Amino acid sequence: MKKNRPVLVSISIPGLELSNTITPPQQWVSSKQTGCNFSNFGCISLSENLDEKAGFKGLNPTTAQLLKHPLAMVALVPREAALFAAGAIAGAAAKSVTAPLDRIKLLMQTHGLRAGQEAAKKGIGFIEAFALIGKEEGIKGYWKGNLPQVIRIIPYSAVQLFAYETYKKLLQGKDGELSVIGRLAAGACAGMTSTFVTYPLDVLRLRLAVDPGYKTMSEVALNMLREEGVASFYNGLGPSLIGIAPYIAVNFCVFDLVKKALPEKYQQRTEATLATGLISATIATLMCYPLDTVRRQMQMRGTPYNTILDAFPGIVARDGIVGLYRGFVPNALKTLPNSSIRLTTFDTVKRLIATSEKEFQKIMEENRRQKAE
Repeated sequence: MKKNRPVLVSISIPGLELSNTITPPQQWVSSKQTGCNFSNFGCISLSENLDEKAGFKGLNPTTAQLLKHPLAMVALVPREAALFAAGAIAGAAAKSVTAPLDRIKLLMQTHGLRAGQEAAKKGIGFIEAFALIGKEEGIKGYWKGNLPQVIRIIPYSAVQLFAYETYKKLLQGKDGELSVIGRLAAGACAGMTSTFVTYPLDVLRLRLAVDPGYKTMSEVALNMLREEGVASFYNGLGPSLIGIAPYIAVNFCVFDLVKKALPEKYQQRTEATLATGLISATIATLMCYPLDTVRRQMQMRGTPYNTILDAFPGIVARDGIVGLYRGFVPNALKTLPNSSIRLTTFDTVKRLIATSEKEFQKIMEENRRQKAE
């Protein structure tokens, strides 16, 4: 069988002249056009003939090979798409598992406003909220409003990831590096962009979760359009944008600093990453949770608050400072399983992708050897 031989190609580059110096470390080439000096170099390239007749044709796995090694099928999906899908699946799974805690948190945050009367109880505790949902709506009540949230998380993740990568490129320095300030700004802008795009779904989820009169998301949307207009879908957007910017900024910054402070042998361990994520999320939540409470109460139908400046003193006057942290406990409890499920799912899929790529390459190499024989 005739084998391909390497070919040495020499190309003359106009405007370049070799200097008289022949010592390799000080060998230079000068350009008459630019006046600049460049290090002289030589390049020998060995490559296979990759045309359709002699290239990779016939090397790709056959249907029979893929059926024999089904894991290799994952490698047929572009890596970026596979990782994006992994993030979406992880987010949806985490939201579904922690939906009861999220429902309780929303009820605790908005109970004082929903009560409406001065004589009514102003606050509601975690156990009381848990029992109230079960008594009034049954087991299904703990997952009420979860479907819009799962639907929201997919485009939210897509927009956020795309925006974050775009902002990082825009904010990179000349050396291609991104400073801490630049990373914080990129994360904040990405968070605000994704929040703005998906905000109407978040409003629908809240209305469906806290108002027993609504059964479906479409019913909520039509009623809001008819009675409150399009602007009602963006009630509380200001506090949301202001809240998400520092939250993402603090989360990213603390995560990076804590991760770098860990010994090198722990930096790549899943449990260390999980613990670091929990620490950063907890600190960010403590700092930004009051804005989330303000946002939720501004989203409510019949809310007396028009601006953040109205909402903050209004909530404090009615419920005290603790009113700004209503629902913080279930929200904090939700952080652990949410982060754990997301990280575990994402890491598992990443390992699956890496394994599938190795399996795919093994089949390719096997086909290559068979073709060479």
